[in-house]
Amino acid sequence: MIDPLLVDLSRLQFALTALYHFLFVPLTLGLSILLAMMETVYVMTRRKIWRDMTKFWGVLFGINFALGVATGITMEFQFGMNWAYYSHYVGDVFGAPLAIEGLMAFFLEATFVGLFFFGWDRLSARAHMIVTWLMALGTNFSALWILVANGWMQNPVGAAFNPDTMRMEVTDFIAVIFNPVAQAKFVHTVSAGYVCGATFVLGVSGWYLLRGRHIELAKRSFVIASAFGLASAASVIVLGDESGYALTDNQKMKLAAIEAMWETEPPPASFTIIGWPSLKDKKTHFGIHVPWVMGLIGTRSIDKPIEGIDQLVAKAETRIRNGLHAYDALEKLKVDRNDTAARISLGLSQADLGYALLLKRFVADPRQASEAQIKDAAWTTVPEVPYLFFSFRLMVLCAFLLLGVFATSLWYTAREEEAPRWLFRMAVLAIPLPWIAIEVGWFVAEFGRQPWIIEGVLPTFLATSELGVFNLILTIAGFTVLYGILAVIEVRLMLAAIRKGPEIGDVPDELAAGWRGAPQPAQ
Repeated sequence: MIDPLLVDLSRLQFALTALYHFLFVPLTLGLSILLAMMETVYVMTRRKIWRDMTKFWGVLFGINFALGVATGITMEFQFGMNWAYYSHYVGDVFGAPLAIEGLMAFFLEATFVGLFFFGWDRLSARAHMIVTWLMALGTNFSALWILVANGWMQNPVGAAFNPDTMRMEVTDFIAVIFNPVAQAKFVHTVSAGYVCGATFVLGVSGWYLLRGRHIELAKRSFVIASAFGLASAASVIVLGDESGYALTDNQKMKLAAIEAMWETEPPPASFTIIGWPSLKDKKTHFGIHVPWVMGLIGTRSIDKPIEGIDQLVAKAETRIRNGLHAYDALEKLKVDRNDTAARISLGLSQADLGYALLLKRFVADPRQASEAQIKDAAWTTVPEVPYLFFSFRLMVLCAFLLLGVFATSLWYTAREEEAPRWLFRMAVLAIPLPWIAIEVGWFVAEFGRQPWIIEGVLPTFLATSELGVFNLILTIAGFTVLYGILAVIEVRLMLAAIRKGPEIGDVPDELAAGWRGAPQPAQ
């Protein structure tokens, strides 16, 4: 039998490293685009202030990028070390996007990061601007391929189980790439990164303006962050709605758990703004509901229902029973690979094989499971509803708060009179909000698909390596200490760079812009 503590510790270790790594990724995404925009303005206007802005924010980007690379490598190794059976079972599918990410996206990004920092005096202004845009493109490509891999875990399309190799194998790589869940996650995640970068620039610029330092640089940075942030925050909300719609077809249980919808409501379903979901009595107490909204979000219609948890558990029980036929056929094929009847039986019920594997939590041979164990296994498909319910609402609250921050900032910066000091204080206080929303959003995405590591295909508890509880506790402690030290280093470097401020160049505008003999721009 699987040791539950071993599984929980394996999940905890990967969650800690993943959440820590994702402290750096969104800021890298957001700053890369902002740097490209700032340098484009510099090339178009030939004003040194935009060059100084690009170089200053580029230093903060570089510090963050280095920590992101260091923590990301650890995660790559964990797939093989902590999740050996997962890597064996789906490595043919999952490994391809990760390999492409490393060979194409990360190398592209890393190469142009070097050119960005060391090419200021060696490249023309236009060439350096192209380098910066390619660096930003590589950053986004990295996110694309990672999310293609993660999206496949949420919605395993373009692959099938091969009874001859006993593994999942790719049948349609185009379907893997254009997986609708992966594409929805990509645009939503990237937009969230843009919000993170914009909030960071807005907050640091607000801090400078409060203290009367680097006024010209801070004012321009504040304006561009306000505009870029408002567009990004609006897109995050819209694309988040699209991600919710994608759950209706692919992860109905996650959607029902997020909404704490125990029973299927008559269409169109209402949206619960807040309430108190209880696993004990399977009800949501003190709920405040908005009619129709959930039906519109989940189905884009007013006549289609959203299935509740109880109905989805009943469907899971049916799939477990059907999956037992596939499991029995697979065991027969292990004995005789030429058993035609077993191959036919496996083909008919193969889609539900993963549901039969849920019984291994209770019994070594799922075919020996009792009725009570089958019902218990069906209920394991329900994630912890209260955690998802409140986490999702916290994420949404942060998103709308940030939308308000950017809208307010842009409103005041567009007016001719001087902006109030409380606006800059608000910008500084808003800095943590995108990180809270992003980390909570990843929790909802990953915790919400439990008990699956591959949705409907492979339960999480079957995917771990046999490392032993002591080894996991030791490595979790080691990672905590190491990442704690790295966090201190990161924060100290970032704060030191911010306190120091930009290095204002003294090169004439026309030379700094790379156009010798160009007319002096208006100041």
